[in-house]
Amino acid sequence: MNFKQLEAFQAIMLSGSTTGAAERMGLSQPAISRLLAQLEEDLALRLFVREKGRLSPTAEAHALLHDAQVLMDSAQCFRRHAEQLRLGGFKRRLLKVAVPSTLAKRFMQAHPDVVLEVLSGSYNDTERALLSRDADIGLVRLPMEMQGLSTRASLDSEAVCIMPRGHALEGLAEVSPTDLIDVSLILLGRQRQIRHDIDMAFRQRRVQPRVALEVHSISEACAHVAQGLGVSIVNALLAQHCPYEAITSRPFRPRIAYQLGIATVNNAPASPLHDTFTRLLVEAMEAPSPRRGIAFSSLKVARPSPVPLWNWLRQATGCIPLPRSKRGGRRRRRLRGCGLKSPRGCECPWLPSRYLARGR
Repeated sequence: MNFKQLEAFQAIMLSGSTTGAAERMGLSQPAISRLLAQLEEDLALRLFVREKGRLSPTAEAHALLHDAQVLMDSAQCFRRHAEQLRLGGFKRRLLKVAVPSTLAKRFMQAHPDVVLEVLSGSYNDTERALLSRDADIGLVRLPMEMQGLSTRASLDSEAVCIMPRGHALEGLAEVSPTDLIDVSLILLGRQRQIRHDIDMAFRQRRVQPRVALEVHSISEACAHVAQGLGVSIVNALLAQHCPYEAITSRPFRPRIAYQLGIATVNNAPASPLHDTFTRLLVEAMEAPSPRRGIAFSSLKVARPSPVPLWNWLRQATGCIPLPRSKRGGRRRRRLRGCGLKSPRGCECPWLPSRYLARGR
């Protein structure tokens, strides 16, 4: 039994015929049949039976398919490791990452001696790539769905609505499903978790989304939005790194929260290269992009009403108002923590002096 026989067996199981397997492997149909016959002879098992001119896998073939896949994956890992050692012989290191390519720029500038292999795909694809050693480091959504992975760092984010500059929605402070009635939407595929969250937000507001395009990555969504084909709802942390000047964003409400993680396989050997990439990746993702109007987090301070003024002040500044003695017929108050006095000369940026002077 050899690797080529296992590859032929797997190709037949996936394609359903020796002809399809031959096309997948770039071999002739008789060569595939010969490899299958040799495998059955070596195993002393019948793996396929011919029914009405087609090959049908036996129960033994189904039972062995998973083991064959494990062996194939191990062989591929062996090849990749050998390639990495070969590159190391030329004093070059190979780092395989599953992150948006725009986030890898800073690392490439700091480490020109490293060969960076960038993989793309969904979060599930990233987890599978990490487990199969196709990737050393990957950006995943937390909590992860697969076992055997550990998180090196985590980042919090939320959903934003991205739109072309000059769009009617740009005048809104926030965008809700009711604002998107009859607006062309460019959404991620229905198999993504973010899509389920978005659909739920629309159902809660009893709004039917008008989906014009379905894409499979945030970069594709940004590209179509930049062309003016519609608006999209995406993760703000990744949207801020879309390389398009023609888009801007607004917070999406109701709020959809996300937690992303930088993950590796469990018990991965310590590597200064991995630590450096993780640190630079976190710095790149947390860096705001004000020129596109996109930031993954923001703090909004609302103007307080006179009634809950002191409660708001305590939450905003940590200052605690204390009553003081009366002087000149006016009540004096001092703010513990900032040391400012009232009624006159108050320079507190959080609180107009007139509120203190009136003792509200």
